[in-house]
Amino acid sequence: MRRDRQHVATGLGAAILGSSADAILATDRQGMISFWNPGAVRIFGFSENEALDASLDIIIPERLRARHWHGWEHVMLTGKTHYGSGDLLSVPALTKDGRQISVEFTIILLYDADHQISGMASILRDVTSRFDEMRRLKRQLADLSEKASASCAEFASATGVNPTS
Repeated sequence: MRRDRQHVATGLGAAILGSSADAILATDRQGMISFWNPGAVRIFGFSENEALDASLDIIIPERLRARHWHGWEHVMLTGKTHYGSGDLLSVPALTKDGRQISVEFTIILLYDADHQISGMASILRDVTSRFDEMRRLKRQLADLSEKASASCAEFASATGVNPTS
């Protein structure tokens, strides 16, 4: 039974890592990419050869790099992250063609044989369409709220009645 489980786990791991549904990437302690799956190719547009041994800067918008690397260093020093136990980090990211997309991801710390942090792995999902839809709906709600306020003010001015009291 244990042998069957190990065989299934091995096959499952290969299937997940080889999937193009989500981006899965790994880095060393310096943030140099050491693993880039087909999902990362699909989402970000960089081939595996272009991404391997490149800095994570290839997918981090320039304006966010200082903040990213500050957080990175903190995790490398402390071994603590909020995003390794199911909490999702939502951030903008860059594609090869320079487009900005929205991604959500989790972080998995990687350890060497001496139990020292050797890097990180991440599972990322492109949520651009959902993010854009939420932004559109928030704008629509703000517009409706503004129109409702204007209508209430117009009603109060015309009738001398305050509809909110």
